[in-house]
Amino acid sequence: MATNNPSVFLVMINGQIEGANFPEYDDLYCKYCFVYGNDWAPTSGLEEGISQIACRGQGTQPALVWNFPLEITFKSTNPFGWPQIAVSVYGPDTFGNDVVRGYGAVHVPLTPGKHVRTVPMFVPESTSRLQKFTSWLMGRRPEFTDPKVVAQGEGREVTRVRSQGTVTISFNIVTKDMKKLGYDATPSEALSAYTHLQG
Repeated sequence: MATNNPSVFLVMINGQIEGANFPEYDDLYCKYCFVYGNDWAPTSGLEEGISQIACRGQGTQPALVWNFPLEITFKSTNPFGWPQIAVSVYGPDTFGNDVVRGYGAVHVPLTPGKHVRTVPMFVPESTSRLQKFTSWLMGRRPEFTDPKVVAQGEGREVTRVRSQGTVTISFNIVTKDMKKLGYDATPSEALSAYTHLQG
């Protein structure tokens, strides 16, 4: 006999990393990974991926287009540690070495429906001119050993960074059994429309 008291809720994420705007760079690709709390577990889909290389378009819209699909489902017992997506963008430097062009992270939207997020990207900076020159000469720019660090707070307060570009991500979110566990994830517009109709 089936029970009506679920012990977990599900968050289903579909969407895509649509593209990026890095005016100074071309021939870029991205990597993504999901970062989430201890009570969360993926039940299907991919936790990480790497896109194809995209070239800037000609004309008035010089954006990079990846249209790289995202699809994953998580289960959890509570919303603490809500999933984030961490994105890293890479491309060639003047010597042809792949170097990081930006890091960024954004929380998966909390409410069901379609959402578009523009993620500001940043790169770590060398702390001295000598380090900057040496890293340029050797083709080794400062980068994080684990790209998931951008979605976490520990140690980031002492990191020197520079803003650089944006990445656009679209999400389609479906939740299941959140209301049965006492969590209200109704979008505020829908809630106010419903309240207005009832009043």
